[in-house]
Amino acid sequence: MTMPEEPDNTQEIPNVMPPLPPTAPTAPEWYEGQGVEHTQQLPYSDVTPAPTKPFFSRRTGIAAIIVAAVLAGGAAGAGGAAWAHAWSDDDTTSATSNSAITVAPAGSVAASDLEQVAAKVLPSVVEIKVTGRNSAGSGSGIVLNSDGMILTNNHVVVVAGNGGTISVSTNDGHLYKATLIGTDPITDSAVIQAPDLTGVTPATMGRSSSLRVGQTVLAIGSPFGLSSTVTHGIVSALNRPVEVSETQTQDDDPFGFGQQQQASSLSATYPAIQTDAPINPGNSGGALVDLKGNVVGMNSSIYVGSSGSSGSVGLGFAIPIDELLPIINQITHHQTPTHARLGVSVKTSPAAPNATQLGAVVATVDANGAAKGAGIAEGDLITKVDDTVITDGSSLVATIRGHRPGDHVTLTYIRNGQTHTVKVTLGSDEATQAS
Repeated sequence: MTMPEEPDNTQEIPNVMPPLPPTAPTAPEWYEGQGVEHTQQLPYSDVTPAPTKPFFSRRTGIAAIIVAAVLAGGAAGAGGAAWAHAWSDDDTTSATSNSAITVAPAGSVAASDLEQVAAKVLPSVVEIKVTGRNSAGSGSGIVLNSDGMILTNNHVVVVAGNGGTISVSTNDGHLYKATLIGTDPITDSAVIQAPDLTGVTPATMGRSSSLRVGQTVLAIGSPFGLSSTVTHGIVSALNRPVEVSETQTQDDDPFGFGQQQQASSLSATYPAIQTDAPINPGNSGGALVDLKGNVVGMNSSIYVGSSGSSGSVGLGFAIPIDELLPIINQITHHQTPTHARLGVSVKTSPAAPNATQLGAVVATVDANGAAKGAGIAEGDLITKVDDTVITDGSSLVATIRGHRPGDHVTLTYIRNGQTHTVKVTLGSDEATQAS
């Protein structure tokens, strides 16, 4: 059985990126210690989600989510596994210096031989190993272009920001040195470059906005250091609000069963693609692809129950590629990544016993924020953003992060028992970021 032919109208992002500097910048320091707190806004965020009871994971430390996930990788030993508007014509600038990222056009996906899909994508996914002064880990990465640009998770490479090293290995066994180009902790994304990388095929980017629940997908990466691993399943849910936090640890042995050596805190909230394709520690930064072999997401986190098990239980989460492309463009242009901002914080208390409607209760409104300009006030219960149902504060965080600054959205909210709608132009967190 052969793969369906790729359409003729595959798009290329125009090449306008300036030359890279001789040395890549080190990882920014502002990710340190930015866990989610009850009374504070998330770093560079517009709302504070309600915290959930954390669970301890032996491999990846503390994890908390709306559905209780852990980061599928990073500096947790050799296993590395753990928002923005859907890609549009406004975000078509190049993320490369000499070649463009290939983006497949939207459209239906026909069934295909899984072997053919795997054969197409495996050369586009690499294993990443990182070392820091006191920690080490591994994960996966997606080759963006022939210049050796590689997309991965921030939590995979963050320990290399303090004088550490990064190396990548391809599915044919070749090893290359890489440097860090830039990171974005809010979307848990990073771009590295292996300038000598040869013999690989850049991945073709699909459109996560075209995904449907029940659609077959493949996850490709290096779980537990087992490179070139392919698993498959379906899209279980879309726009799943996932809140993850982790204390990463270094382990003594390759499979992460050794003694904890060092811990550091990371957190992120995003609207995820949920899949039952098995995702395990080490899959972080790897590709989630459709049946044409187009990348629709980056694998990032997994569910863990109260027992603390970090293996796959059929609930894995990937960051939609539509949300990542604008961030990739900003990172590779050496810009500080920006994110949509509503300009509110929300109460962390659960719904009242007699409540009849779930939503996010507004606690404070920024004086100069988008919500204030639209008339949102303290005590309002936000129940929808466009057609997306909001069930709590974390849901609102994830949904807003699924947009870009300047996007127009319609908020549905309840005030004094009356339902209202208002159009809001989302702001940017650019002025609030450290750079």
